[in-house]
Amino acid sequence: MSIWPIECFKEKSVLISGGTSGIGAGIARAFMDEGANVTVTGATDAEAHRAETEMPGVAAHAVDVRDGAAVTSLIERFDSLHHVVNCAGIIRRGDELDAEVFADVVDINLNGSMRICAAARPLLAETGGTIVNTASMLTFFGGGLVPAYSASKGGVAQMTKSLAIAYAKDGIRVNAIAPGWIATPLTQALQDDVERSGPIMARTPLERWGKPEDLAGGVAYLSSPMASFVTGAILVIDGGYLIT
Repeated sequence: MSIWPIECFKEKSVLISGGTSGIGAGIARAFMDEGANVTVTGATDAEAHRAETEMPGVAAHAVDVRDGAAVTSLIERFDSLHHVVNCAGIIRRGDELDAEVFADVVDINLNGSMRICAAARPLLAETGGTIVNTASMLTFFGGGLVPAYSASKGGVAQMTKSLAIAYAKDGIRVNAIAPGWIATPLTQALQDDVERSGPIMARTPLERWGKPEDLAGGVAYLSSPMASFVTGAILVIDGGYLIT
């Protein structure tokens, strides 16, 4: 049963970068449940094929968000586009102090999101569409093992605020979510390490790992008419981690 009073996403076109797994896949499933026409991207053909197998009805494509031409080619597939959710990202714990690794992480997480926003802008302007970017708790504090990830997510927040101003004249709202500790393949090692996951859960008032679907409601809200006067916002969804 839909949680929304109106069918605001039915037959609307939704693009979710990084939507083949993890957080992005959870959000993709939620939009599909609301009747949207969902397209997701992954880094490889194998990821795209797996997504189409696991989420019947989704359209999936392999896109390297570091490649501007590939991003443009992706957007050209759409006749119209209503909502964009940027979830494509990587983290390289322990390696990000290397300058080349640092640059690659920022290029994917931050620059890749900007490439999609810029390419999608004309279509979103036609529909009065929305963008939801993916920031992080590390938008707000540093991470000694993940300086590139932290820098990129801080940049996502500032990019979101800046594009909210720049795109407002086109009727496009731009917001972001900032997830907390979410149970995905990227965090599996932390989940399995009792010495590291224990303190995380002790600091989280809701005392559990988040699930990808926990983020879907926030994304749906920011994309819906219910948030028609909301732009440039960073919605923290972290089980209370940041307030302790």
